[in-house]
Amino acid sequence: MTPPSRAVFISYASEDADPAQRICQALRASGIEVWFDQSELRGGDAWDAMIRRQIKSCGLFIPVISSNSHARAEGYFRLEWKLAVDRSHLIAADKPFLVPVVIDQTRDNDLRVPDRFRELQWTPLPNGETSPAFVQRVARLLAAGDSEAARSVDSADPYRAAVSLVRRAQSPKDAAPDAGASRRARLSLLLVAAVVTIGLGYVTLNRFGSVRHGAEAPGVAAPATPAPPATTDKEKSIAVLPFLDMSEKKDQEYFSDGLTEELLDQLAQVPDLRVPARTSSFYFKGKQATILEIARALGVTHVLEGSVRKAGATMRVTAELIRADNGFHLWARTYDRDVKDVFKVQDEIAASVVEALKARLLPIPAALSARRSTNPAAYDQYLVGRQLLSRNSGDDSNHAAQAFRKSIALDPGYAAAWAGLADAMFWVSDSESALQSTLADRKEARAAADRAVALQPDLAYGYLTRGTLRIVNDLDFAGAREDFQRALALEPESAEVLVYNGAALLTPTGELPEAIAVLRKATQSDPLNARSWAFLGRAYYFHGDFNAAHAALERSLEISPKQTYAPNVLAQCYLTEGRPAESLAVSQRSIDKTFRLTGAALAQYDLGHRSEAKQQLDALIAKYGTTAAYQIAQIYARQGDRVRATFWLERAHVQKDAGYTNIKVDPLLRNLHDDPHYHSMLAVAKLI
Repeated sequence: MTPPSRAVFISYASEDADPAQRICQALRASGIEVWFDQSELRGGDAWDAMIRRQIKSCGLFIPVISSNSHARAEGYFRLEWKLAVDRSHLIAADKPFLVPVVIDQTRDNDLRVPDRFRELQWTPLPNGETSPAFVQRVARLLAAGDSEAARSVDSADPYRAAVSLVRRAQSPKDAAPDAGASRRARLSLLLVAAVVTIGLGYVTLNRFGSVRHGAEAPGVAAPATPAPPATTDKEKSIAVLPFLDMSEKKDQEYFSDGLTEELLDQLAQVPDLRVPARTSSFYFKGKQATILEIARALGVTHVLEGSVRKAGATMRVTAELIRADNGFHLWARTYDRDVKDVFKVQDEIAASVVEALKARLLPIPAALSARRSTNPAAYDQYLVGRQLLSRNSGDDSNHAAQAFRKSIALDPGYAAAWAGLADAMFWVSDSESALQSTLADRKEARAAADRAVALQPDLAYGYLTRGTLRIVNDLDFAGAREDFQRALALEPESAEVLVYNGAALLTPTGELPEAIAVLRKATQSDPLNARSWAFLGRAYYFHGDFNAAHAALERSLEISPKQTYAPNVLAQCYLTEGRPAESLAVSQRSIDKTFRLTGAALAQYDLGHRSEAKQQLDALIAKYGTTAAYQIAQIYARQGDRVRATFWLERAHVQKDAGYTNIKVDPLLRNLHDDPHYHSMLAVAKLI
């Protein structure tokens, strides 16, 4: 039987018996002992003595807070609460004991709740519906009383904790590509449906892996070799969680997400603050995870969260800074302002957070101020475009371009909107099969990128987009290097800038040790970014370090089990290692049919199943000949058919297939290495 010190005591008002029973059943189903009194007649000395003994010896005390407990001015549960609070004062501050839960909309400023409860983070369990994440949290808190268990569960490695968290938080719905996740509620500051990919041109990184269909859902994972935090002062670390859209019609998510991202980027410029990048922080949007769990997964001590209510020209922004280990609110404030003052509000929130953490606040860098417009309507359309672009589909990219054009019409000098238009049009071209349309869209994209750089030379986004276009449009790696280095000088710690530099430039040019170093740094800054891990795995694969490639690619798949790119690279890694059966199996995990057909054709050929391989290749050519020329070339090269391989490589070049940028380093093209035609292609691209 579980020792008394490992039992959980649930205290509730009698009106809440049913929700409390659901909590009890969920905990017991996981093997946790629960003391849950269901006596109809509470009274008697023996019964009272038993309750006191249980509260004195239980491992955790869970008070169930609700409107019913608020309405009851008297009740035995209030004595239970007092006894638990009294005991908590005798317990060391680092030992968990009180775990308040709230089953309705009762707020944490309820004056009828003991002060000790209000000092702690409440876990929302609507109507007693108990998530696996909460059950696991209770198990972990109980284990904290056991030094051996505590070491195994709450290690110093925040990324290992993240692996456990994602496995608890994910559900089939969470894993679906581009799907929003269910809400993670926390009192009035609830977080809403998910945005899967990073904005500011993040989706364009797909192009350097020839990703043409589908997106990846973000998640949590642990690196094989955890790296130390960027700063040794963990006290000065903070995660910025997505602010909740509290607008009446719930149609201002783009605005609340934009405000969140601006705050995150602004705080990331503070030299003595460690701030996880956007993808990692936004992963938890909609997940059933507590503040403490999020902080541990991201390796931070503090969390900033809030809400935005926007109506016409006015807005209300609420923000609060929380210390994760004890739930204390270090700072909180509500701003009622005109929408045109949104940047002032962002600056005030950032200054308050920095002051609370005793860090140094620098002036707003030009790279960030460049994203701002003096026209509130132009900024609003810019945020709409960014959210649409993050959805990673051709239709949404078209709509994003329209939003950026509206922004530019309202503010022709708005450099960030021009960069957004360039990014959107590049993505539109990448989803089209007609060469004429593709070239026209790329031409518009390049003109917009040039305009962004001319208007604002301190805008990193403009350089990233222009560098991308230089590589894919013109194979101008030298020009792209200048652009990416300029972006890196402007935002040296930006995970986005690091990934562009490592994946789009250093990897294709064969500077693989340098690419690996840059991409490792990106995964340290943004540890929950599935694509960063996939690109790191690809660099290791191209470099011939198969063990490291497997580790990084599996990490990407732990973060995002349903995705496009990592299964494709992992399948090629297995194939190159001479393991075609494993290659075939993993290739079919991709959500992209192009990659599934490619993987099947490659693996079946190596397995000796020539008829099946031809069938898959024929299907790939028939369905995707205008968008997957590079994949077709890979298959013919692997089969030793140099004539057809170089023919399809030429088509990939003409079609401006992004996969073509990898011709120097792709192991599947090794059979062409002594082919004169292949060498002429490298020479044209100035890769030799």
